[in-house]
Amino acid sequence: MKLKHYTIAGLFALGAALPAMSSAAGDAAAGKAKASVCAACHGSNGLASIPTYPNLAGQNEQYLVSALKAYKNKQRSGGQAAVMQAQAQALSDEDIANLAAYYASLPADGGK
Repeated sequence: MKLKHYTIAGLFALGAALPAMSSAAGDAAAGKAKASVCAACHGSNGLASIPTYPNLAGQNEQYLVSALKAYKNKQRSGGQAAVMQAQAQALSDEDIANLAAYYASLPADGGK
């Protein structure tokens, strides 16, 4: 009988968490509007023209959110981290979610 109660409680907890998890996705259109600064290094189509800069087009959305938050919290170093830390400082969590949604929505080949 206890197992049944734990199972039911778990299902209720999962049901309560689902709206929060689904609302975590950003707005790609808002991200596109915010992406002009990013385009200087990562390209207007998410493909960087400089080989040492990463392509963002088609990248996993949650990875992009994690990466931008890590830059914002100065948890990433090396390479162009100082530049990215400064850029990420200016972004709200909503901006980060929107940018991640935008770049994740782009074709990985840049639409070629």
